[in-house]
Amino acid sequence: MARPSYETKEIEGIRYAEAGADSASTPIIVLHGMMGDIDNWDHLIPAVADSGYRIVCPVLPMYTIPLKNANLQGVVDFVRMFTDLVGLENAVVAGNSFGGHIAALYAMQFPERVTALVLSGASGIYEVEMQSSVMRRSDKNYLRPRVAKTFYDASMCTDELLDGVIDIINTREKALRLIRFARAVEKGSIKDDLHKIHARTLLIWGKQDVITPPDVARTYNEGISNSELHWVDKCGHVPMMEQPEDFNRIFIKFLDKITDTRSAALAG
Repeated sequence: MARPSYETKEIEGIRYAEAGADSASTPIIVLHGMMGDIDNWDHLIPAVADSGYRIVCPVLPMYTIPLKNANLQGVVDFVRMFTDLVGLENAVVAGNSFGGHIAALYAMQFPERVTALVLSGASGIYEVEMQSSVMRRSDKNYLRPRVAKTFYDASMCTDELLDGVIDIINTREKALRLIRFARAVEKGSIKDDLHKIHARTLLIWGKQDVITPPDVARTYNEGISNSELHWVDKCGHVPMMEQPEDFNRIFIKFLDKITDTRSAALAG
């Protein structure tokens, strides 16, 4: 099946996807997970653009960031820099897994730049299966059940996906950075700081997520005062990939509500 199309650009060495660039609505930035890429959002990007919004997805510098900056704050600082470069001084910020953790921290540190927040399978409370557990391995029989935990449907853990994981974890410079990021996530709980998030927040969670289980979603929901939680059934850690139709419907409905609220406020 052909992947949805969108424009890929580069600015100051940063590769990113963009669609709906001519939209006057509040833009959206989406952040992928620790071992993810733009293609994690293949289904969402065109759907959001077709609904009348500008959406941007940068490749996070997981494998290129200086080792001293291979931590949560290093990526938050990268996102701030990137948003300045592409004119996203005010945006809806969304993220999955590690990207959700970064999005939450960004919302805490730069509340004036975050119109709304969308989190899906976000780390930051706890994770059952961290990427550090698969580092420096090349045995597909060892890796397959661990990587398959990402999904409700284990058949989504393809040989192509496993080959990509093996390439990453057996490339020394990439693996070193990922190990540092994994350790930073393990130590980087934001549970006690969730009250600092004031942006209207949407939580989209897989009911069968075993990496950031349902009680993680509930913790976010309870800790962020202006939040709503939506479940996606038959779905693991990456709803935007595993159940894209449900994910897109919930996501776009939320965007439309924000737009209606902002329009009413301006009219009043």
